[in-house]
Parts: sequence; C-alpha cells; structure tokens
Amino acid sequence: MTKRPLIGLIPLYDEEKESLWMLPGYMDGIVEAGGTPLMLPLTLDDEMLAQLMALCDGFLLTGGHDVSPELYGETPIKACGACCPARDAMEQKLFALALEKDKPVLGICRGIQFLNAVLGGTLYQDLPQQKPSELEHHQKPPYDVPSHEVTIVEDTPLYELLGAERLSVNSYHHQAVKRLSPRLTAMAYAADGLVEAVYMKEKSFVWGVQWHPEFSYKTEESSRRILGKFVEAAQSTGN
Repeated sequence: MTKRPLIGLIPLYDEEKESLWMLPGYMDGIVEAGGTPLMLPLTLDDEMLAQLMALCDGFLLTGGHDVSPELYGETPIKACGACCPARDAMEQKLFALALEKDKPVLGICRGIQFLNAVLGGTLYQDLPQQKPSELEHHQKPPYDVPSHEVTIVEDTPLYELLGAERLSVNSYHHQAVKRLSPRLTAMAYAADGLVEAVYMKEKSFVWGVQWHPEFSYKTEESSRRILGKFVEAAQSTGN
C-alpha cells in the first residue's frame, strides 16, 4: 500500500477564543488529493520545528490574519487588518527549514502574500485604499463561486498543469502582492495587474495562489489539480 504523504497545515488563530482552528476545506481538499493533513502547533521551539520538518512531506500555508507589514519593512496603515506575530514568526522559521530541505510548500491567499514578503517583496496592505479596482477581490458567500478571471502565463508550471490561458477563480482578500520578490516568478495575473500565482524556479515545489482552492476543489477541476500537484510533489519527497 502506498504511503500517503503527510502535509503540515499552519493553523488559524482566534484571539477571542484563544484557540487554534482549521477550515475543513483545507483538510478535506488534501485528503481528496491523496494526502494526510496534520494541523501544526504555533511554536518557535527549534527542536519541535525540526521534528515537524522531518515528519511532514510538505507544508500548506493557509489563509488567515494579515501579514505583518514589519515583515516587508513598512509601517502598518489604519486599513491594515489584524496580524498574528506568533504565526509570522513561526512561518518564517518553518519556511526557512522547508527551503533548506527542499520540502514542497503551497501558499493560499495569505500564503502567497507571506511567501512574497518573506522573500523580499512587498504587499498592498489594503487594496481598496491603495489599489482600487473594478474587479471583485473580496467576494461575498458562497466562496466556491468564481468572481473574476486570471490570465495564466505561458511556460510556467501552472500553465503546464492546467493547459489554459485563462481561469475563473474565487477571491476573498484585501491584501496582495505589490512588488514581486526577485526570487519568485509570476504564473498568473488578474486583469487589474495583480499577481495571482507565483512559484520559485530553483525549488522542486514552492507555489502560491491568491484564490481559494480549499473552497472550490469540490466544483472546480483546476483546484483539484493544484492540490493534487502539491500532494504529488510531497509524495516524491516522502519517497
């Protein structure tokens, strides 16, 4: 029997309830893609992080709090949302280890923003204030319904995976990539110029998407393929 790759998921944090939690779509989407999801603790303990790195075959950077502007050298504006310094700090240490070990990483929504920030890029702290657009980037429920299209860049892994130049995506964010990190390559753009998907050329699998496959994997083949490609990369690492 083939061993299912173990995917470590960064938890979401609820300040009011002082609790760690997870949207079921992140876990269920990984299960359907052939992996076994594991929600991680929020920790900065080096020994524990090293153990988690050895245990997991890949890591999913989930949505959630805004990325702290301090991470990309800016002062928060009033429209910047709540941040979670503990999560920012853990993800920095965990991601550094993942790069060192070349473990697959997929960033979703906040995840793509974190990847860009930690790799030397910057973010729009609030799109309505800093980059107004006619596109619906912060849609209302249901969240599995596409709200706008993206154009996929040819000769990128995403184009190779989906075989399409355009893709309809769901969208629920108010921050986004501003200046793209020099270590990342864009794989998709929205019509208003926002970067919607990225990857690291020098790594086996480090991807980020601005949309939400954890909501749309049940109805969108493209979302299933993205999650499947990630789990497949983790399978290769685990073997």
